[in-house]
Amino acid sequence: MKVGIVGTGAVGSSAAYAMIMSGAASELALIDPNEGLARAQAEDLEDATPFAGPVHVSAGGYAGLAGAKVVALCCGARRLPGESRLELLGRNAAIFKEIIANVVEHAPEAILVVVSNPVDVLTNLVCRLSGLPEGRVFGTGTLLDTARFRARLGGIVGVSPRSIHAYVLGEHGESEVLIWSTASVGGVPLEQFAAQTGHPLTPELKAGIDEGVRHGAAGIIQGKGSTCYGIGGGITQIVRAIRDDERALLTLSAPSPELGGEAAACLSLPRILGSGGIERTLLPRLEDGERQALERSAAILREAALD
Repeated sequence: MKVGIVGTGAVGSSAAYAMIMSGAASELALIDPNEGLARAQAEDLEDATPFAGPVHVSAGGYAGLAGAKVVALCCGARRLPGESRLELLGRNAAIFKEIIANVVEHAPEAILVVVSNPVDVLTNLVCRLSGLPEGRVFGTGTLLDTARFRARLGGIVGVSPRSIHAYVLGEHGESEVLIWSTASVGGVPLEQFAAQTGHPLTPELKAGIDEGVRHGAAGIIQGKGSTCYGIGGGITQIVRAIRDDERALLTLSAPSPELGGEAAACLSLPRILGSGGIERTLLPRLEDGERQALERSAAILREAALD
């Protein structure tokens, strides 16, 4: 399956590398305003293919996206230390307005995956600019936050994160909501499992997990300038789900009339992802406090949405 990547900085190149090493794509087309960077990344990535599988990697203009099944939009300005995702809005919105018309012209059948921050508001923008059908534009949203949540819970209770079912919903940012009430391990409610295995979840422990999930990216950005490997793995999971029509349940950002009606914002809810994009959205059972927090998150994103 052919995948296009627009923006070949740390995130785009990490996603490309993850796809090569996992065999998620058979062809990669790299696009970047800095054409020299795109070419250099393509050549470097192609050197990795003998150690993985037969993946053709090219770099060039938007015409190179022709035939792509998925286009990952990793373009935009980098988030600065201390800068919120929403503060990136003005800079990245201008970049996206120039890009989307070119992407849709050359890859009209592609599914567009918005990666750049603030991902929820930019997803809203891309939905409107692209004119593509519902389900074929979505953002990575809280996919990485959900993975962090599960990983931290797994470390506490001593099981693989893949055995944990827990979600982070809403904004990919400060107002995101960790859903504790329905978290489970192998069908056993999380609190019950933790108590049975001698790892009770105290309020202090839960607060520490919340802090690590909600602000995990800040320390990485302060230390190395950007996050890239985690989200690169997340993009690869999305590509694989589309390629194999997995109908995987992932927390992705898309228009959510479940929370806002006609004025719906793009935010993350559990969504079934298959070969045609998002097929269905689920709204899990929530405690009153979680529902209220999710509605607050939706209100923040509605207010931030572009005119």
